[in-house]
Amino acid sequence: MNYERNKIELEENGFSVLSNLYSDNEISQILSCIENTEQDGNSFMKTKDLFAIRQLIKNVPELRELLFNKKLTELITDLSESEYFLTKAIYFDKPSESNWFVAYHQDLSISVDKKADLESYSNWTFKKEQYGVQPPIEILQDTITIRIHLDKTDKNNGALKVIPKSHLKGIVRADSKDWNIESEYICEVEKGGAMLMKPLTLHASNRTTNGKKRRVIHLEFNKHNLTKPLAWLEHYEIKSQHTTPCIKNC
Repeated sequence: MNYERNKIELEENGFSVLSNLYSDNEISQILSCIENTEQDGNSFMKTKDLFAIRQLIKNVPELRELLFNKKLTELITDLSESEYFLTKAIYFDKPSESNWFVAYHQDLSISVDKKADLESYSNWTFKKEQYGVQPPIEILQDTITIRIHLDKTDKNNGALKVIPKSHLKGIVRADSKDWNIESEYICEVEKGGAMLMKPLTLHASNRTTNGKKRRVIHLEFNKHNLTKPLAWLEHYEIKSQHTTPCIKNC
């Protein structure tokens, strides 16, 4: 498949939606893999409104080959002119009765292996035994987010709302007058499809109102090494789009 249209939309609008990245059978295998995982430790978070698995590839290593099928590796290759690697993988399960919603924001934090006093790295956090930090803006600008949808998702069960082209304004406050909610677009995605997004694109999601689940695997890719001594908490290289992917934890 050719993903040139998606690449153009991602660069110009800050997001793009595509379908048929995974077959129904592949989705069933992915869900079975997750459901059969022992859910213990700091990487697992469960409330009545949300279940999440952080460091997904580390905690569910069997997912590597299932996620990185031929279509996904071709997509990543088409989207980027240099070699990208996986820097974050999270599973989100928004239950059918969830009241969880997220206000408009940008994704400004990356996960790193340690804390270090470095110029241009700010707003440090430490949650669930892992460090987060806001990196230099070029790292955020060069991040590609791919959200794999394991359920059909529309405005009634938490599809992301975005402000097109907001990623072109750099880092903005959510209450800034630099963006207009009238341009809001709802990214409805079919089961087995994906939403592509730049992390600086303002995005939000509503509460679930139709009693249907919204399960998503959130992947982030980048091409930059961080300023030493920092390193990405997760770093999985993608070797080839033409054979079974060799994904190595560096």
